[in-house]
Amino acid sequence: MNAADLQKTFDAALTWEQYLATDPERSPKWLDIYRQVSLTQDQRRLIEGFVREVRMLCVSGIWCGDCVQQGPLLQRIAEASPRIDLRWVDRDEHPDLAEQIKVNAGLRVPMVIFMAEDCEPVSLFGDRTLTRYRAMAKKQFGAACALPGAPVPDDELNATLQDWLDEVERVHLLLRVSGRLRQKYGD
Repeated sequence: MNAADLQKTFDAALTWEQYLATDPERSPKWLDIYRQVSLTQDQRRLIEGFVREVRMLCVSGIWCGDCVQQGPLLQRIAEASPRIDLRWVDRDEHPDLAEQIKVNAGLRVPMVIFMAEDCEPVSLFGDRTLTRYRAMAKKQFGAACALPGAPVPDDELNATLQDWLDEVERVHLLLRVSGRLRQKYGD
């Protein structure tokens, strides 16, 4: 993944509304989750304090259940700040990119490529957050197999939102302390 290729893909990628319009039959499920979740005042205040631009390219599938559960959370985060620019591409329409971001040798979605303002890659995050994996493991293994680590929160949706927000904040801080960007902006 180089910045020039990411820039081209990002520039051609879709907004939330455009992405959902690609499949009017499935988009209502996305909108149902979107309506169920909102940022807390503290979460909103955190995002509103961002000073660096964070570009997020979500490689997704509108058909994907994990994307339905997590994509709307990304949208809620992005719309809280003009410093976050979130775009969407369908994984199956970008096989070269999907191949570069495989996880455990699999084509996973949703995957977010985080970038600086010039599309320099910063981080790759996705497939499922820790909360989603804990919930999945609990369902698959049941009571017969105790899970290590923290318990699954009662409010999995908002805990997953916080997982995503933690990564967005991490990326913003990475950009904020970046020597390259500090030199550019004199801060």
